[in-house]
Amino acid sequence: MAKRRFARILAPAVIATAPVAGCVSNNLEQFANAPASQSLKLEDYFLGETKAYGLFEDRFGKLRRQFTVDITGTLEGDTLTLDERFIYDDGERQTRIWSIKIGADGTYEGTAGDVIGVAQGSVSGNALNWKYKVDLKVGDGVWRVGFDDWMYLLPDGVLMNRAYVSRFGVEIGQVTLTFLQRE
Repeated sequence: MAKRRFARILAPAVIATAPVAGCVSNNLEQFANAPASQSLKLEDYFLGETKAYGLFEDRFGKLRRQFTVDITGTLEGDTLTLDERFIYDDGERQTRIWSIKIGADGTYEGTAGDVIGVAQGSVSGNALNWKYKVDLKVGDGVWRVGFDDWMYLLPDGVLMNRAYVSRFGVEIGQVTLTFLQRE
């Protein structure tokens, strides 16, 4: 009986702290020694056609949405343009066009129609950390949310992305994406 009562008390506490405990603070420097074959450069990876498969989970781990993205990347000088065409599992379609300035020191600055201000990113080895704010349609309203994206270039040209989504500094969910280059 005492074990059951303890479990009823502990369960809500574990659920309440799970989003905080799940937040891992990566450090880009830990990826500096990635093999040269896995060195990430957005302008190389996204040039041409790329397909992505993604999902959004709320802060409790419940799957809320699935989607695919067709991406066309073009490079002109030091600017990478990504034309992203989203198709969600409910049939909704969305387009985002990124204009990304390539810095000489492994940094990136990007803008897009729904991005607030300028997205900032840095690469080290096979990893990129990319931060920005977006006005996100939620139901009949719009929420301003922050994205803390971590992209990892894996063998065979697979690029994994884990984005931590927050509102008012509190994590509200995570986006997981897998990118595959088209031949």
